[in-house]
Amino acid sequence: MKLLSLSLSHALALLTTISPTTAYWKGFSVGANNLDGSCKSQADWTRDFQTLQSLPGYFSSVRLFASSDCATLANAIPAALATNTKLLVGVWTEDSTHFAAETAALQSAILQYGSAWIISVSVGSEDLYRYDTTAAVLAAQINQTRSMLQSLGANVPVGHTDTWTAWVNASNAAVISACDFVGHTGYPYFQDAAIADAAAVFWDSVQAVQQVVETVRPGTWVWVMETGWPLSGATLGNAVPSVGNAQTYWKTVGCDAYSKGHVFMYTLQDANSSPSFGVVDANFNPIIDVSC
Repeated sequence: MKLLSLSLSHALALLTTISPTTAYWKGFSVGANNLDGSCKSQADWTRDFQTLQSLPGYFSSVRLFASSDCATLANAIPAALATNTKLLVGVWTEDSTHFAAETAALQSAILQYGSAWIISVSVGSEDLYRYDTTAAVLAAQINQTRSMLQSLGANVPVGHTDTWTAWVNASNAAVISACDFVGHTGYPYFQDAAIADAAAVFWDSVQAVQQVVETVRPGTWVWVMETGWPLSGATLGNAVPSVGNAQTYWKTVGCDAYSKGHVFMYTLQDANSSPSFGVVDANFNPIIDVSC
């Protein structure tokens, strides 16, 4: 899709319509595995949350990708409560058995801990991009999860997270219609963009999603659920991973997004991945300056 040119000032103005509130969730998307592949324990989650709060900006909001996998909620919730961290819950949807296990874990967590720790719930992540499901099935899962939450007294926003390319696909409109919020993931790096063009490329993707959402379900919020620039990895076209470019992206995109809407940057730590987006190293020392 050919996107409209978008100036930085226009993009920032646009984000005021993405999340129409004066207080925004400002956090990170964080996986449930340690660098060695093991599942994070409660102590590991506590370390993650404390690390995030020790960084400039005091990040106390975290997006999780799963509920039952790696006992994510069972281990992360006590750590979150102990550190006053709020959680955006992820529910995987790939197959009916997995979805049932995920929603059961979420239900069990609410019965045990209530729901004050929940920011919102994302039913699925990039399922449409991967063609793992259909829009109709995913919309039904979103509605089913919302009904379950409401039956437990947890009146929190329920939506889905996917790539901007999936959201602008007209065949996925049913998912937008089912969402209380639309979770956007966008990486100019994977669009082969030079760092000098990265801000414009990112905001163009945001604008493209917002335009479709306003057509399908006017007033629905668009949240930035994942974005970032890799510190290392393969060069893709004009997109060059480096610490310097990751720093530039943080300052030119991350800080502005944080000031204008609900945003969860990717990610805290992934030193063994390629490309690697983590802002702290294997010893939890900051690699880039995440102040704004």
